[in-house]
Amino acid sequence: MNGGGCHMSGEGGDSRGGESGSRPTITLEDLDAFDEDDFDSDLCSSGGADGENDAMEEEGQDRLLNYWQDIGRVHHVQVPQDMAQPIQQLTSDTESTTDREKVPFTLITCKENYEKRVYNQASWACITVREDTYEQSICAGFMKLMRYICQQNTSGNYLGMTLPIVTVVRTDDSRSSLSRDVTVAYYLPSKHQDQPPTPFDPDITMETWPATVVYSRSFSGPTTETSILGEIHALGEVLDSPQLCVSESFIVAGYTSPAAAHRHNEVWFLERC
Repeated sequence: MNGGGCHMSGEGGDSRGGESGSRPTITLEDLDAFDEDDFDSDLCSSGGADGENDAMEEEGQDRLLNYWQDIGRVHHVQVPQDMAQPIQQLTSDTESTTDREKVPFTLITCKENYEKRVYNQASWACITVREDTYEQSICAGFMKLMRYICQQNTSGNYLGMTLPIVTVVRTDDSRSSLSRDVTVAYYLPSKHQDQPPTPFDPDITMETWPATVVYSRSFSGPTTETSILGEIHALGEVLDSPQLCVSESFIVAGYTSPAAAHRHNEVWFLERC
């Protein structure tokens, strides 16, 4: 791995996932307001095989895009037209979460408050962003990765969502605050692991993460700076040997869409090499 990208050690580069400055963006709490029942399932279909289905798909994309744009206007943020297809594809894909490929691991220990796992070497698409808040940073990074996943890559195809989407967060020495630099990472599906499609966006880097021992603790609800810091402290307190893995970098893993009302998350500590 090179020092200019992102990886499980948390040493992200200087690439930015959005415009610099104090520009606000859509928060995860905004996306919680999304109600999939407001959209007819036919309008969210991704498989239009004739003119009628294509028209229905386009209408569904427009309605979803308008929803995100309405949210964006509240925060003085422009959600561009080219986000219509990624937003529509992601929304369609949320209905088949159980079919999504998950990052493989070997379970070593399962205790009441955490699990010890081994993750093998794997290819990830990563982007490091810096916004005013953690929530803004992960949204900015995730929107960039959505474009890559949805055809803005050298394969020209929808790559498919995998679980979890992870963010590398960094804390100060006292672990009382998070750095504004946040790395968002997407695990490449197994069929793309050996030859990952190249992203069109130069801010997205392809990284090979080495095999890693991970200590994982599950939690639910929104991922905010406050909740993440609380989970970091909680996991550190239950580990038998926290000195083996507690550092200034941690990983937050999200298993559900940012639009889901009930989210499943994990905080990961990485065992020191």
